[in-house]
Amino acid sequence: RTIYRFPPDSVDTSTCPGGCLQTWPPLTVASGETPTAGDGVTGDLGTLTRDDGSTQVTLNGFPVYYFAGDTAAGDVNGQNVGPGKWFVITPAGEMQQ
Repeated sequence: RTIYRFPPDSVDTSTCPGGCLQTWPPLTVASGETPTAGDGVTGDLGTLTRDDGSTQVTLNGFPVYYFAGDTAAGDVNGQNVGPGKWFVITPAGEMQQ
């Protein structure tokens, strides 16, 4: 599935709390697990601990999310959506604007 970045976020800090997460669920892993990159991912994967204690995946230090409006592989319905604008993030960790 497509992952997104929210430009107001900073390295290791998510600015998408509460209701935002219904539309933009974070990509998470179980506590203590390390994310594993799929084929073609060249950015650096890591994690951060969210305020609710969950472990969110980061790409090049920035939190990454799914878009609830994407229902099939390859969907990019969240591109350039909403206040603050959300952007597809490439396998290298760059925003596609």
